[in-house]
Amino acid sequence: MSTADSIKLSIPGGSGRMGNMLIREIAAASDLVLHATSDRPESPLIGKDSGELAGIGANGVMINSDPAALVGGDVMVDFTSPAVSLAHAELAMQNNMAMVIGTTGLDASQEARLAEIGTKIPLVYCANTSVGVTLLRALVEQVAAQLVEGWDIEILETHHHHKVDSPSGTALALGKAAAKGRGVALEDVSDIVRDDQAGASRVGARKAGDIGFAVMRGGDVTGEHSVTFFGASERIALTHMATDRVVFAKGAIRAARFAATADTGFYNMEDVLRG
Repeated sequence: MSTADSIKLSIPGGSGRMGNMLIREIAAASDLVLHATSDRPESPLIGKDSGELAGIGANGVMINSDPAALVGGDVMVDFTSPAVSLAHAELAMQNNMAMVIGTTGLDASQEARLAEIGTKIPLVYCANTSVGVTLLRALVEQVAAQLVEGWDIEILETHHHHKVDSPSGTALALGKAAAKGRGVALEDVSDIVRDDQAGASRVGARKAGDIGFAVMRGGDVTGEHSVTFFGASERIALTHMATDRVVFAKGAIRAARFAATADTGFYNMEDVLRG
C-alpha cells in the first residue's frame, strides 16, 4: 500500500501533542511524507500549518476539519479517542488504507469491531507503541507462566494527572499478558477496584491467583508501569519508565512502516517487532 518513493501518512489529531511528535518524526524520515492531518471541527487551530505547530517550520499541510482529507494516504496513524479512532478505522477500511491505532480506553465491543476491520485492511492496534513496553509484555507472560503456585502478581501504573482512563490501557495489557502466561482470562482474576457495587470499601486478603492493579496520578509523569511477582521471602519486579512521549511516536512510526507493506490482518506491536 506504499508508493514507490515514500510512505504517505495521514495523522488525525495533528495539532495535539502526539500529532506534533508524529509530524516531527515524519519530517525527519527520508522514506515518509505527511499526506494530511486533521482535528476536531471546533479546534481553534483549524487552517493552521501543521509544520509550524510542530515546530519544524511551514510544510504546507494544513490542519483540516474534515476527516475525508485523510483519505489518499497509505497509512493512517491515530492516537485520538476511542469513538473517534473507531470512526477513523471505518474510514480507512472504506478507502483501503492501512491503519495504526495507539488510542487507549476502547471497550470490548470497540476492540471487537477493530478486529473485524482487520479482516479487510492491515490494522495495527496496541495500547502502547513503545518498543520497551512491547518487550515488557513478553517478559511478563514468560515469568507468569513459571511463577504460579505461591506467587502473587501486582501491577502498579503511574501517569500525569490529566490521564483519563484508569487503569491505563498498558496496565491492562500487562495484566492480560500475565493472565495468558497462567492460562486464565484476566476478567476472571483481576482485582481492579476494591469496592463493591454499592460503593462500600472492600477489605481483606487478596484471593490467591488474583492479579491486582494499583494506580497513581500526579504531575507530568509520562508513564511508568511495574509488574511485581511476590513470592515467599523473594520478589521479582519488571519495570518500564517512559521519560518522554516521543518513544510512543517512534514506535508508531515503526508500526506504520510495517502496516504499509503488511498483508491484511489484525496486528499488535509484537507482530511489528517480529516483522
